[in-house]
Amino acid sequence: MAAANKDLPQKSSKAAIDAFVQQVRSTPALKSGRQRGRLMFAMDATASREPSWDRACQIQGEMFTETAALGGLDIQLCYYRGFGEFEASPWLSSADALLQRMTRVSCRGGYTQIEKVLRQAIEQTREKKVQALVFVGDCMEEDVDRLCHLAGELGMLGVPAFLFHEGEDPAAQRAFKEIARLTRGAYCAFDATSAGQLRDLLSAVAVYAAGGQRALQDFSKTRSEVVRRLTRQLGKD
Repeated sequence: MAAANKDLPQKSSKAAIDAFVQQVRSTPALKSGRQRGRLMFAMDATASREPSWDRACQIQGEMFTETAALGGLDIQLCYYRGFGEFEASPWLSSADALLQRMTRVSCRGGYTQIEKVLRQAIEQTREKKVQALVFVGDCMEEDVDRLCHLAGELGMLGVPAFLFHEGEDPAAQRAFKEIARLTRGAYCAFDATSAGQLRDLLSAVAVYAAGGQRALQDFSKTRSEVVRRLTRQLGKD
């Protein structure tokens, strides 16, 4: 429940984006011939995220658009807020359904519940394979050892976690980086100046979950150099 920070950092996020690209190289290659991809998108909806919630809604809808031609991607929206409130949607296959749910959500003050996000990802992938977990948040107020234990379980199940960190909270940075490492995913810091890069990277992760490396290579041809670097790094595995 970090205090709301309406003055998001204005410095360039190039170094954070470059670090994300370097970390994503360790993500396991996806096998071809899979069924429709599944991606969990989890968000911190506590009060400190309210200034950026509308931007996140728009970006998440664009992720769906990028994967439609690949046979589609099912996304489960998860968020936490308030006093112990955690919600997970059904698996959704259209951008409209997803955005309708997101636009009904209002941010409420409360502590982080990242443990519930990781447990949800574990439970869901035990039922049916989840290709990736994306998490967007700005702080961490939980037992980091417990989170790392669950991240290790998620890593054993082969689900990479891509964590996007808004702001500069050092405890969150340490925890998010460790969760990314244990799941063979990636960590990326972003700020108010990097919305375009964040959109491209989130879309790239969605394309990767839906269609694997070949689809990501095709996607990157018309995208920024940041996405092309991510594609080259994934191709090394």
